[in-house]
Amino acid sequence: MSTPRWVDVARAAGLMGDDGVPRPTIFAEMSALATATGSLNLGQGFPDVDGPAWIRAAAMRAIDDGANQYPPGPGIPELRHAVARHQHRHYGIDLDPDRQVLVTTGATEALAAAVLALAGPGDEVLTLEPYYDSYAATIALAGATHTTAPLVATPDGFRLDVAALRAAVTPRTRVILLNTPHNPTGTVLTRDELEAVAALAREADAVVVTDEVYEHLTYDDARHVPIATLPGMAERTLTISSSGKTFSLTGWKIGWVSGPAPLVDAVRTVKQFLTYVSGAPFQPAIARALDDDDAPRELAASLAARRDLLCAGLRDVGFDVVVPAGTYFVLADAAPLGWTDGAALARAMPERAGVVCVPVSAFCRTDDAVATALRSWVRFTFVKSEDVLRDAVERLHALRG
Repeated sequence: MSTPRWVDVARAAGLMGDDGVPRPTIFAEMSALATATGSLNLGQGFPDVDGPAWIRAAAMRAIDDGANQYPPGPGIPELRHAVARHQHRHYGIDLDPDRQVLVTTGATEALAAAVLALAGPGDEVLTLEPYYDSYAATIALAGATHTTAPLVATPDGFRLDVAALRAAVTPRTRVILLNTPHNPTGTVLTRDELEAVAALAREADAVVVTDEVYEHLTYDDARHVPIATLPGMAERTLTISSSGKTFSLTGWKIGWVSGPAPLVDAVRTVKQFLTYVSGAPFQPAIARALDDDDAPRELAASLAARRDLLCAGLRDVGFDVVVPAGTYFVLADAAPLGWTDGAALARAMPERAGVVCVPVSAFCRTDDAVATALRSWVRFTFVKSEDVLRDAVERLHALRG
């Protein structure tokens, strides 16, 4: 009897126990620990302050105005046009909002629909490693083979191993699933790194599906460059983003995918049999939000200060820290504190210090070279108030005892 597909998905996501019983995700496990122990939750990446009041008010007005039934399958025209304007204004990308933009239930659905549309048994989907956990699950759901290329810790942050990337691309590579700014490492891929990915995608005739949900959350001199803007890449790139991270409205689950009309058609064909549609009153609110660039700039500036506060505090506790160039997250090596197993530390930390984090091993394949290299690393989020971050750092000093 063949293995049920859901079991393959659970195994790919690291959720299948030795007893054959699926476990909750590491995020659910750590959040439950935070609740049970009264710990500060720096594990799951959701803000502790809601997004701008005027955007929330726009959603409430939309409810009062009757936006409570199914919206159009591709998304309301106002939002699709707003996405097209956003891409042109920020990156010079020209899109037909009626054929090249599709609204989805967050970026997670867009990623799932894209992989299911473009890859299947016998195909390979290449991701960077570490990787967001839904990537492995979705690839397994499609019946495709998951291959990886590592991001490596260096004095200049986590950087792409281009030689390993080149070795990982094969004639069976159908999709290169990219993520920049990158969760969990905080890496913002450079133009040179993106050029290497683009060259290999063209050589393999692969589609690049790029997860850019943290596109506006970059710091210092880092700048997000969409791979679709590189020569020869617009016609083979599906770009995915969402409102959740940009506007601190993660629970609204309003995302979108854009790119060449034939590829968007492929994603739409799958997406319409997943959620069909969602977020009717949220879509007009996000359409308005996308035309305003102040909120993302203000959030990025605030997050940069909170990043610096947490990184300095973690170093003071004794962690080795790689300062992220983007996202909500910082990775820290616990080996200098005597912890060689980040997963063990994450499970012990709530009782010992009253803080929750997530082990980086949750973002790696079991026992491969990347997982081994990052075994002692953990991820913290800094998308919390400064008071919470200061309290967390103070509590973490208990780990030195």
